[in-house]
Amino acid sequence: MNGRWIAATVLVVMGFVAPARAQARAGAAAEDVTPAELQRMFDGYSILQAQESLKLSDDQYAKFLPRFKALLDTRRQTLQQRTRVLNSIRRLLMEAQPDEGMLRDALKQLQEIDTRGEADAKRAYEGIDQVLDLRQQAKFRVFEEQMERRKLAMVTEARARQANRLNRQQQKP
Repeated sequence: MNGRWIAATVLVVMGFVAPARAQARAGAAAEDVTPAELQRMFDGYSILQAQESLKLSDDQYAKFLPRFKALLDTRRQTLQQRTRVLNSIRRLLMEAQPDEGMLRDALKQLQEIDTRGEADAKRAYEGIDQVLDLRQQAKFRVFEEQMERRKLAMVTEARARQANRLNRQQQKP
């Protein structure tokens, strides 16, 4: 791969991980890294792994990179919006007499977010598919599933480590 694309890749990945690294340099413990920062780091890792997994040419990678990043951004934004609305619904449901109008509006908003997110993701996939040949498109779908499994395994492992750490702290005299 030529130097130009390496530099572009490094800049994109640094955009994903810079906030987490800045926090680490400030002396924060690894446990203090937020889920959003972890997601950005994992997205950067996925971007790097995609080129190797899909065997992209330099020209393809140059076109693929911003499109894949757009897909990741779309997913992240949709998830953030959904989480905000779901938290609002959760707060409403905690009230003794939830306002049905507000619940109805929140559910409608949630549906709109889902519909818009699906449409945005579909457009992002279409953009990615324009760059890839048929075999690479299929590999990309499998690649995404593998990345999701890795992410789930990492989250599960991190939670187990955190639970072990808490257990050890509770057992100390």
